[in-house]
Amino acid sequence: MKTLNTILIGAVSSVLLAGCAVGPDFRRPEPPQAERYDTLSAADAMGVEVDSQRLLLGENPPAQWWQLFNSPVLDALVQRALAGNRTMTAAQWSLVQADEFVNARAGAAAPQVSMTGGVGRQKYGAQFLGPSPKPPPFTYFAIGPTVSYALDFTGGVSRSVEQQRALAEYQQHQVEAATMSVSGHAVLQAFGIASLRAQIATVESLLERDRENLQLVKLAFDAGSVSRLDVLSAESQLASDATLLPAMRQELSEAQHALAITLGTTPADDSVPALDLEQFTLPKDIPLSVPSELARRRPDILAAEAQLHAATAAVGVAQANLYPHLELSSTMGQQSITASSLFGSASNVWSMTAGLVAPLFDGGKLRAEKRAAIAAMNASAASYEQTVLNAFGQVADCLQALGHGSDQLQAQTRAEQAARATVEMTRQSYQEGNVGILQVLDAERRYQQAKLGFVRAQAQRYVDTAALMLALGGAQPRTS
Repeated sequence: MKTLNTILIGAVSSVLLAGCAVGPDFRRPEPPQAERYDTLSAADAMGVEVDSQRLLLGENPPAQWWQLFNSPVLDALVQRALAGNRTMTAAQWSLVQADEFVNARAGAAAPQVSMTGGVGRQKYGAQFLGPSPKPPPFTYFAIGPTVSYALDFTGGVSRSVEQQRALAEYQQHQVEAATMSVSGHAVLQAFGIASLRAQIATVESLLERDRENLQLVKLAFDAGSVSRLDVLSAESQLASDATLLPAMRQELSEAQHALAITLGTTPADDSVPALDLEQFTLPKDIPLSVPSELARRRPDILAAEAQLHAATAAVGVAQANLYPHLELSSTMGQQSITASSLFGSASNVWSMTAGLVAPLFDGGKLRAEKRAAIAAMNASAASYEQTVLNAFGQVADCLQALGHGSDQLQAQTRAEQAARATVEMTRQSYQEGNVGILQVLDAERRYQQAKLGFVRAQAQRYVDTAALMLALGGAQPRTS
C-alpha cells in the first residue's frame, strides 16, 4: 500500500507540474527600425512622383496586386495560372500534409486507448512455479481496453506540437510565396510577350524602310547617280537589321512557352492570348509599404520566421529529453480459461501502473542533441536576418530601377519625338524639292530605331512596377 501511495503522489505531483514547458519561449523578431529602403527617406517618398507615377508611402499593395494594371486580360491570365499551376497545387497539398501532421502530433499528446484481445494455450514449467503443484496445460481467453497516458510534466510533448504547428505555418507562408511567384511569373511573362511583339512589329517596319531604301539606291545606281558602294552600304544595313528578328522571335517563343507552362498547359496549347502593351495601364499611384512593415508582409520573411519558431521549439524538445518521462497505463478486461465464462463477473481483471524512465548514462547523446538544436536555432535566426536584408535590398533595387527607368523613358521619348520631327521636316523638304527620297527613307528608318528604344523603355516601366509589387510582398499580412 505504501508503494501504491507513493506512485499516486508522484502522479499527482506530475499533473500539477504539467504546463511547465522547458526550453526557450519563442518571441517574434522585431522588424528593422529603418526609415528608408535606400537613399529615399520616409519624408522624401511621401507623394514623390517618378515620371507619371507617384509613390504612396505607408500604403500596402493589395492582395491582387496585378489589378493595379487595370487589364481584364491580365486578370484572367493570373487567375488561370493560380488555378492551373502545378507548383501551386503541390504547395497546397503540402500545406494539407503539414496540417495533418499537427493533428497527429496533438493526438499523440492525448490519452491513448486501444482494445486488445487474444486466445492462447499455456503450460507452466517447474522453473516458473518452483515446488508448487504444476497445473496442466490450459487454454485462455482475454479481451479488454488499455489506456495509456504520457504525463507531459516537462512540456516536451507540447513543445513538439508547437514545433509542428510552426512547420505548418511555414508551409502556409510557402503557399503565399507560391501565389506571389506564380502571379509574378504570369504578369512578367505577359509584359515580356507584349514588349517583344511590339519590338518585332517595329523591326519589321524598320526592315520595310531598309528594303525601300535599297530598291531606290539600286535605281539610282542604274541611273548612274550613286556608286556601287552606296548599294553595298544599303544591302549591309538591311542584312544587319534583319539579324534582330530571329533572336526576338526566339525570345517571344520562349516567353509564350513559359507562360503556357505557368498556366499549367503545354507549349502546344494555343489558348494563350495575343498580348499588346495597349492592353495594360501603368499604375499612376504605387503603394509603398514603410520599411518597418516589410518583415510582416513578405511571405519569404514570414516563412523564415516560422522556421525560427520551429527551431526554437526543437530546443525545448531536446531539453525535455534530458528529464524523466512518466507514463500511466491502465488495463481492464475479462480473462477466462473458457470462452463461455469470459464475460462473467468472476473473469473481471484490471491493473494500474506508473512507469518512470530517467536517463542516467547515454554517452552524451542527449546533451549533444540539445546543443545541436541550439545551433540550429541560431542558424535559423541568422537565416531570418539575411532574408530580411535580402528583402530590403530587392525593394531598394526596384525603387532605383523605377527612377532610372523613368530617366530612360524620358530620354527615349525625346529621341522618338526628335526623330519624328526630323521625318516631318524631311518629308516637307522632299515635297519642296530640297532633298531626295533617300533622305526621307533614312529619316524614317532612324525614327523606327528611336521607336524601338521607346518601346523597350516603356515595357521596362511595367516590369519595374510589377517587380516592386512583388518585392513588397503583394498579399496582405496574415494575423498570427
